[in-house]
Amino acid sequence: MLDRNDIFVGAAPSACSLLGAFRRRDLSPVEVAGASLERIRDCDDTLKAMVLVLDQLALTQARQAEDAWRTGDSAPLAGVPITIKDTFDIAGSVTTRGSLIHSRHRAFEDSGAVRRLRAAGAVFVGKTNTAEFGQSATCENRLPQVTRNPWNLRATPGGSSGGAAVSVAAGYVPLALGADGGGSIRIPAAMTGIFGFKPSYGLCADEGGFRAMSEFACAGPMSHEVADARLFLSVLADKDLPRQSVREALRIGLCVSPDDHPVDPGIRAAVVKAAAALRDLGHEVEEIDLDLRGWDEVFNALVLAEEWRERGFMLDYCGDDLSDYALASLRAATSLSVEQVAAARSRHAGYRARIAGLFDGFDVLLTPATASPAFTIGARPREIDGQRVSGLWGAFPFTSPFNVGGNPAAAIPCDTTGGLPVSVQLVGRAGQDGPLLDLAEDLEEALTFGERIAALQFTGRVGNG
Repeated sequence: MLDRNDIFVGAAPSACSLLGAFRRRDLSPVEVAGASLERIRDCDDTLKAMVLVLDQLALTQARQAEDAWRTGDSAPLAGVPITIKDTFDIAGSVTTRGSLIHSRHRAFEDSGAVRRLRAAGAVFVGKTNTAEFGQSATCENRLPQVTRNPWNLRATPGGSSGGAAVSVAAGYVPLALGADGGGSIRIPAAMTGIFGFKPSYGLCADEGGFRAMSEFACAGPMSHEVADARLFLSVLADKDLPRQSVREALRIGLCVSPDDHPVDPGIRAAVVKAAAALRDLGHEVEEIDLDLRGWDEVFNALVLAEEWRERGFMLDYCGDDLSDYALASLRAATSLSVEQVAAARSRHAGYRARIAGLFDGFDVLLTPATASPAFTIGARPREIDGQRVSGLWGAFPFTSPFNVGGNPAAAIPCDTTGGLPVSVQLVGRAGQDGPLLDLAEDLEEALTFGERIAALQFTGRVGNG
């Protein structure tokens, strides 16, 4: 049972435990918001997860939540502190989108996902750093800060929701709002040792929100515990997702190296360990060869076409302020033809059908979440397990196929290698988000990784400096 001595010592308390403490009057939302803001003040000069800290808004929302608990009119997340990736608009606050160009852009209204979280009583303590326009699997941009991994300050937290991941991993908040267009929730979750969930495409709308990777992107939760993510996802989807017992043995397709892509030995071992845990839970786990090729033929053209529609004007007017990767994307988009984009859109339907066909024989797929653990900031691996890999996608080739497929997918931390966390990925049938969460929660309990890292004491100087 939580009391005042427990809040924000080491990892943040879970959202579910905070809600119980509020209900019993053991804690107040104002106390918890204050502890969250103090945690940020203590740690973020080092970690640089936060683009904007919303002290006044957070305390106002916390007082409103306290009143709601007092009158018995509490909402699902009343008083729970959260962070919001800085691609989402909060009314009256700056939304940088990870870009110097938007560093003074102030939003007039909440985007859809934020509006639902506000109505649910969540307390917005701040906005988190992201790759520019969410366009990179790491978190560097041209804003005056570099977000660092709590496990090792020299290492990247991944991206593009890197600041969101760090805000949870370092104990600022129990929950963060991220977005995943090609792995941008699962990659940083895997690299910082937290749980990340990409919903089925279309489940979590963000009406009026930022447009990038629109055919593939979803808002989604990042947390230490699956139960917290379930609660958060229920709000984002405006749909109850209660935990259900997994009573029947599931057919799980295990692939340690999809497309024969090289994988770090520590991650391979973690996937094998997760498979053993699933077998112990009574499921049928079968090793398979997994061919995910072809996703990039769809993804690259449609992403670049949208970048050009939304931000092509920046090449002429403010190209000098863009990051190298945003600039490269817009330049690449200039060579796209109408025919290439139309062909990619046509192939998209075929690829979704092909991925859906994988679930004719299996209920769930189990793969690595990434091919590499977190690496030094600015130094993407060019070799993994003795084999050369692409500098662009080599460390994280296993997430984007399921954005193109539209499937729900989760990154679940399960071990460490070289002092850094590693995760597996569970993928479900499109539309089967609830059952995938159920299995993820069972696996989380079997692996007990979350319980082990909850005891870690993250301080202002975290990990190996």
